[in-house]
Amino acid sequence: MNVIQILIFCDTINLNFVKITGEEMKRIVRVSFDILITSIVPIAQCFLIGILLDSSLINVFSLTYPLQYVTSLLKSVFATGANIFACKEKDENAVNYGIVLGVIVGAILFGSVICQIENYIRFMNMEAPIYRVFGIYSVMQIYLQFVLQLVLTKFYYQEENKKANCIALQFNLINFGCVIGLAVLTKSQVITVIVSLLVLFIYTALILITSIEKFEFKFPFWKSIKYDSVEFFSAVMMMMIYLFGFKNVFSFGENYVLAMTFATLVTDMQWDIIHSIVVVQKVDIAKKTFHYQHHMKNAYKLDGMLIASIVIIAALLYGKYQPDLKLAMIFIGAEVWMLMMYPIYMTRTCYLQLEYSATKTTINKQIANVIRMLLSAILISPYCTVIGQLVSMFYQLIYTKILWICKETKLEKLQNCKAKIECH
Repeated sequence: MNVIQILIFCDTINLNFVKITGEEMKRIVRVSFDILITSIVPIAQCFLIGILLDSSLINVFSLTYPLQYVTSLLKSVFATGANIFACKEKDENAVNYGIVLGVIVGAILFGSVICQIENYIRFMNMEAPIYRVFGIYSVMQIYLQFVLQLVLTKFYYQEENKKANCIALQFNLINFGCVIGLAVLTKSQVITVIVSLLVLFIYTALILITSIEKFEFKFPFWKSIKYDSVEFFSAVMMMMIYLFGFKNVFSFGENYVLAMTFATLVTDMQWDIIHSIVVVQKVDIAKKTFHYQHHMKNAYKLDGMLIASIVIIAALLYGKYQPDLKLAMIFIGAEVWMLMMYPIYMTRTCYLQLEYSATKTTINKQIANVIRMLLSAILISPYCTVIGQLVSMFYQLIYTKILWICKETKLEKLQNCKAKIECH
């Protein structure tokens, strides 16, 4: 099997759970599909570009990986936060203006990175001449995917999931077809990147024009941050974690760069997909239709499929790239363990933020991220990111449980007081 056949095969495995009935699970599947297709295309591109043009280009994925959290930060405010505000305050203006502001702010931030692309590559302990052209492409691709996410989030909250699926599929097929097709035909990095970005830009512009409705120039900035504060501040910290963590790991040599890149490539789409449970949970919490047990059950159905796909992808692709087996198993093993625990602490976190205390929940999440960032950046070890990841996870499991108990105790006291008043 070649690389793309392997990825499509594992893609099919990830979507087998579509047969599971239940409205919540169907919505998770639809959101997961958009995330999956958006995640798998850059991964497949990196594998194939490495084969078609230059084997070193597979490392572009790790080079720009920290920038994905810039999009998470912006999406938190201008998409998720704005849509939750619209649901709670009945103000659709926030959604449409949020998309416009997100596009502008994102263009400024990612444009700045492109202007300093060589300095960025050197900062990551990589060689600028090798990665310059596709580094620019990767940054622009991340930005255009962010713009697409602004629109898709609007459709999720409007329960137009089929429309979101269609747009996500079209965007990513165009993206994949242009890059790989031009790489095969021209064998030129420059031509491939310029033409592909031009086509993607035109498609994205058309989607924006047809999706934005009339709006006023006002935006609930602070409330949008509050409603998704955990994700907002987490995105800031995760960007720092991967920026300095990857820089630290890459300084130990090529073996660690390849092992880390391999582990990231075979687990990244699973991390993107598992986030769909958070998207659906926040929609249901905002609309007062959240049921903890049902959401946890569906989350673990999804989680099991994703972990199985990691094992299969890693086994099938190992012979092609042959990273150091010990290093790859350590990096991948940590990711699998984190995926197993993710539904527990993130389901608690989503509910606690919106229904108990946004401040306490946000502080808890940021303490966990600070622990992870410090360990990833300061430890003089090629396993600094793994150590930071695991310590952070255990902290979140413990503290979210404490907050959950506090929430239940508070609710029980209120119910007892109400019962006493009714008796009198």
